[in-house]
Amino acid sequence: MTETVSPLYRSDAYAREAAARVTGYTDEGGIILDTGLFYPTGGGQPGDSGWIDWDGVSLAVATTVKGPAGESVLVPAEPARLPPVGAHVVQRLDWDRRYKHMRVHTALHLLSVVIPLPVTGGAIGPGRGRLDFMMPEPPEDRDAIEDALNRLIDRDLIVSDSWITDAELDANPSLVKTMSVQPPRGSGQVRLVRIGEGSDQVDLQPCGGTHVARTGEIGRVVFGKIENKGKQNRRVNIALEA
Repeated sequence: MTETVSPLYRSDAYAREAAARVTGYTDEGGIILDTGLFYPTGGGQPGDSGWIDWDGVSLAVATTVKGPAGESVLVPAEPARLPPVGAHVVQRLDWDRRYKHMRVHTALHLLSVVIPLPVTGGAIGPGRGRLDFMMPEPPEDRDAIEDALNRLIDRDLIVSDSWITDAELDANPSLVKTMSVQPPRGSGQVRLVRIGEGSDQVDLQPCGGTHVARTGEIGRVVFGKIENKGKQNRRVNIALEA
């Protein structure tokens, strides 16, 4: 099935609970709901976990993946009784985990600003993340890059989104920073995530993931190892300080 409205994880990344109705199952036992609160794995961001409740029963959700039509499919943490099709349930996010993903994801967008090189890969986890850059030589001053990233965070810039058509994106290929992951397409529109507004705008790129509303929510970020990942690539690891 295809969601007829924007999923909640996109329209309101801060929603922690939502009522929904079970519309079906996958062959593997994944649960499909009519309201998409849980973010499905994609773009380097892990799928959400949490719980669904109905009739006094609580079922743990281990992760969320995309179904064939792009819908969120909730994967139970263990074999258990599932709610019947048509049942009304309440979705509850593991909010602490999701919020860390949001903070890290936004920090990685800013990392691509302070290191303005093509991105060849990336991953997000709860509290840490990394980007791989086309960077034949290691940076001369690692501490200066870390400081520059934290200065951007401290500016408490607004994070917002907007939409352009596939054709508009094709006409502006420089918006795409990632070489390994292409922007989500298929609906005729592509979502852009903007950091900063007007003369304070520092970043604009296609992204389907969840983000904080202001960069100040990220908090201080510390660099981990800068790893050599081949002749042309370096991996920059970051972590939330708290």
